[in-house]
Amino acid sequence: MAELSTPPPVIDTSPLIFLTTANYLHLLQTLYPKVLVPQMVATEIEQYGEADPTFQAVQAVDWLIETEISSISKAVQDFNLDPGESAVLTWAKQHPGTEAILDDLAGRRCAKRLGIPVRGTLGLVLAAKQRGHLPAARPVIADLKQAGMYLSDRVIDQALALVGE
Repeated sequence: MAELSTPPPVIDTSPLIFLTTANYLHLLQTLYPKVLVPQMVATEIEQYGEADPTFQAVQAVDWLIETEISSISKAVQDFNLDPGESAVLTWAKQHPGTEAILDDLAGRRCAKRLGIPVRGTLGLVLAAKQRGHLPAARPVIADLKQAGMYLSDRVIDQALALVGE
């Protein structure tokens, strides 16, 4: 019997920035062989300029695949999200079973309302720890916070409890 393959996830700008800034972009590839980057997200990253570490990192790997979205779904438009999040959620809505990787709370609420599986940067770290790709999640989370990702102590404590830390 053939294995069912899941579609590659689609990622927003902020997880790419946090993972790159904290030097953990490779975690994405340990979890997924390919990750889709909507053209709108790529454009947001390009606006930081060629000297930007996220721009350079995205250009340097072949497993981040830029993808086109012709128009934003009406259901997603109703949430008034930024263009990158809207593109991520539109792709995921149009391709059932696609996981959306985004951190924005409004975007996550939209995903939940539309039945789109969603995971944030913190969820990526927890999955990497659970699958044995990281010896510990705590130092990675500390690095992500240092890179500018906001997480409350309560959220961090709850997350670490999920992976036995």
